[in-house]
Amino acid sequence: MSREPTDIAAEARTLLDALAYSTDPTAFQTLLGLSQYVGECLGISARTLAEAKSWSSVAGLAGTTKQAAWSRWHH
Repeated sequence: MSREPTDIAAEARTLLDALAYSTDPTAFQTLLGLSQYVGECLGISARTLAEAKSWSSVAGLAGTTKQAAWSRWHH
């Protein structure tokens, strides 16, 4: 069974909240690592969407120009 992106996002937010409100220093370090990972995932997602649709589609969803989207995520 396939999960909807909104359901996955809700679960991720719940888990991130648990890390954010933790007093364990490891939770903070983990969030720092996840922040970098999310940035990498955004690039993968942008390139995947651009390949399937267009850089204009990526730009529209990101609220930026096609050129800015391509410049940020094409590599």
